[in-house]
Amino acid sequence: MKSNEPIQNSIMTLGPAKIPSPLRTRSKDAGTGCFVSEKNRVLVNILADHVTKTIERGKRPVSFEQGGPRSKLFFDPTKLRCAVVSCGGLCPGVNDVIRAIVLALYYNYGLHNIYGIRYGLQGFISSYGHEVMDLTPESVAHIHERGGTILGSSRGHQEIGSIVDSIERMNVGLLFGIGGDGTMVACAKIADEITNRGLKIGVIGIPKTIDNDIYLVDRSFGFDTAVGIAVDVIAGAHNEAISAPNGIGVVKVMGRYSGFIAAAATLAMPDVNFVLIPESDFELEGPEGLLEALKERLIRRKHAVIVVAEGTGQKFFTNRQQALDPSGNIRPHDIGIFLKDTITAYFKDQEMEINLKYIDPSYTIRSASANANDHLLCGSLARNAVHAGMAGKTRMLVGLCNNQIVHIPMEASVGKRKHVDWNGDMWMSVLETTGQPPMKN
Repeated sequence: MKSNEPIQNSIMTLGPAKIPSPLRTRSKDAGTGCFVSEKNRVLVNILADHVTKTIERGKRPVSFEQGGPRSKLFFDPTKLRCAVVSCGGLCPGVNDVIRAIVLALYYNYGLHNIYGIRYGLQGFISSYGHEVMDLTPESVAHIHERGGTILGSSRGHQEIGSIVDSIERMNVGLLFGIGGDGTMVACAKIADEITNRGLKIGVIGIPKTIDNDIYLVDRSFGFDTAVGIAVDVIAGAHNEAISAPNGIGVVKVMGRYSGFIAAAATLAMPDVNFVLIPESDFELEGPEGLLEALKERLIRRKHAVIVVAEGTGQKFFTNRQQALDPSGNIRPHDIGIFLKDTITAYFKDQEMEINLKYIDPSYTIRSASANANDHLLCGSLARNAVHAGMAGKTRMLVGLCNNQIVHIPMEASVGKRKHVDWNGDMWMSVLETTGQPPMKN
């Protein structure tokens, strides 16, 4: 990470873990067996030169606790009640996470009291009338085979005090929150209110964003599935473009603030000629603008494919009022439709015939079931969230760092975003693949 801000890396706990874990080693000679020591840590920056220079300056390289089962638990599984809630937009893999949490609690720790909170944080507020769902191995047996979330979801702010009141009434000792940055912010506030009340209730976050923009996390679940579906859509757009004179395929993919899906899909399906992402500040007109470059491309090759992330080019909407979604997030104006209309009008003025096809697969992608790679990641994140929660850790999220599951304090990640590095290998590879001009950053 290039940020100069210090990274908080200590994990809050509810108290000493004294209860022996029911997880067993495979043999008497297995030593610590499956258990992970509290001393095990994963470096954030693994470059040898960085580590050496940090130590030479008398500092410790930034690292996070390694995830995994602990030999001692804080909670007694026979007396604990857990709750699971999913919030925000849909994302491939949410059902996988729910299922894996339930199975890990049930089979690893013998815990049978697991509640599913319906329709996001609304489910904690009695006035909405959402019933709580009992989660059992039988009720989640096949949910990973379909997209969406069995619990339902919602956006919008709910009063934190009322949420904690509900958690207390339900006698829940451990809450698992599945959601994006807004959900993690809410989970941090819930944990703070719990602390202020002197309660021993754990809050563990499993961060969810299809955009792969979670700060300090290598890859978020759902991203791999999103790229795979986007690749198929791009292939269709390319087939449409090459099948008509001056054919243009415009594909809009998700990415409000970061262009990882657009960039990764382009590298996986190198038939794209222009990639536009929120990190780029491209121009439409002029000799270095997109429209002139597109015209030159059509003259030379008779077809073109453009992939654009949804949050790109918002500067072109300065005269329009910015809308917010129910969670208070800025809702980007539709750059896809804008490009479609702008390109069509430009070539009409040029008296140049084009055949433009515009495709927006966003809802198809986000509601899809997870692919094999995301199945694996979801299961790993969920199991490690359970291990952390049972050990009494709280106000933290689980994430992938240097191919290891780690514990990240919520304050270290929430409210920040990961972006495509303009000088990094991914973006340089995109420019090499497409042949497009570098534009601006």
